[in-house]
Amino acid sequence: MSLSVRTKDEQEKEPMNEENQHRDSSDQKVVMERQLGLLDGVAMIVGTIVGSGIFISPKGVLLSAGSSGLSIIIWTLCGFVSFVGAICYAELGTMIDRSGGNYAYLSEAYGPLPSFMFLWASLLIFIPVTNAINALAFANYLLLPLWGTCLPSDSAVRLVAAFAIASLCLINCWNVNWSAKLRSVFLVAKVAALALVIVTGCAFYFVQGNSTRGFQEPFATTSTDPSLIALSFYSGLFSYGGWNCLNFVVEELKDPYKYLPRAIGISMPIITLVYALANVAYLIVLTPEELLSSSAVAVTFGERVYGSLTWIVQILVAMSALGSLHCNIFSSSRIFFVGARNGHLPGALALISLENLTPMPAIIFIGALAIAMLIVGDVYVLINYVMFTDSAFLLATVSGLLWLRWTRPNAVRPIKVNLAYPIAFLLVSVFLVCLPIISNPVGAVTAIAITASAIPVFCLCIAWKRKPNWISSSNQRFTTTCQKIFLAVPEVANDKQY
Repeated sequence: MSLSVRTKDEQEKEPMNEENQHRDSSDQKVVMERQLGLLDGVAMIVGTIVGSGIFISPKGVLLSAGSSGLSIIIWTLCGFVSFVGAICYAELGTMIDRSGGNYAYLSEAYGPLPSFMFLWASLLIFIPVTNAINALAFANYLLLPLWGTCLPSDSAVRLVAAFAIASLCLINCWNVNWSAKLRSVFLVAKVAALALVIVTGCAFYFVQGNSTRGFQEPFATTSTDPSLIALSFYSGLFSYGGWNCLNFVVEELKDPYKYLPRAIGISMPIITLVYALANVAYLIVLTPEELLSSSAVAVTFGERVYGSLTWIVQILVAMSALGSLHCNIFSSSRIFFVGARNGHLPGALALISLENLTPMPAIIFIGALAIAMLIVGDVYVLINYVMFTDSAFLLATVSGLLWLRWTRPNAVRPIKVNLAYPIAFLLVSVFLVCLPIISNPVGAVTAIAITASAIPVFCLCIAWKRKPNWISSSNQRFTTTCQKIFLAVPEVANDKQY
């Protein structure tokens, strides 16, 4: 079998058609194709951000804000802050045209140790917890209509969640185009669910008038405690998590210089507007007290408006959570793929399927981590660790943008944002990192300890070059075995094999 090597410039110039995707073995490509267009990028950002959170528990913002009026303002401001962060990442993503997101940017700005710490935190905290929660939310809301007035059994929920993870991993392994089409289907379900909430809320306002509205005195009970207002921003920004997901797959965008900023510019304002309108709709139908007492706001909303047809809302919420899981599996697998390609994880995770041109071992690894997390009794206790650690790495990454502006002023930057944006986002990130240290020192210290545990692992597994031969040979045998099982080889690009 002869393998042709193409540079990235050649990949970008070559049209993406069926003939290029399926060639015979004499002209096999060993790179992941640039197959994602503008619609795919928008679908990925919207699909990752809009998960189960906006339907299940938007009460965190209202609880800390104290009033319905301030909560809507905070939802809007959180969307603006996320948009600022996204355009900062657009500069990084077009300057450093490599998949991996934070991992690639931290490596470029600060070197291998900080990037490995992000990879380690992703391995232990970010990715498995996020995927497990989305899978459990999907399973819960899929089974609710079947169980009637009772809650689904825990074993049934976990079994369905595991099946969902395995099925989506299979689709992502098989074909990138199928994966993109499925994202579009989930996007339609998310839009339908949010449109149903917003339109119903408006209709309810005209039918019921002021009797059940949550805006009779919108600012009467506004909180004046700065720490509580800060917590409301924390909850709101968590609901916008995933705005940087497209940066993790930038090598698979057809034209990242064009599509990355456009996808951000289209998706982020839409999500901000829809989130604000959805919360307005909730508070038109429900009083603040009813919203705060609900563990699943969309279901309480549906019961008030639709009665016996609440199952429609439940199914749409389930589809929304499944869509977020699908997008997370796709983007997060690229983090481990790039990490393994750089020698920070076992080489088997950097293999690409010859037949499907997908990072099959990395995707399967992602699925195994998420399924393993389902065994944990209560994964939700790890959410605080996710929020704190994620904020810390966002802070480090955006500070890296400023550092690269200083150390590499002449680097090619197809997009160059005004310095006011990264500085403003940096200040918000400092605020988000410092707040948990004051309000929840135990959780913050635990998250720091988990992340810091990457340092001895880095020293032993990466920095230590003179390892015993049996370690290197074992790693090589494992990689060779995976090559045979998955019919996969290391990536070949830029005139070299990784």
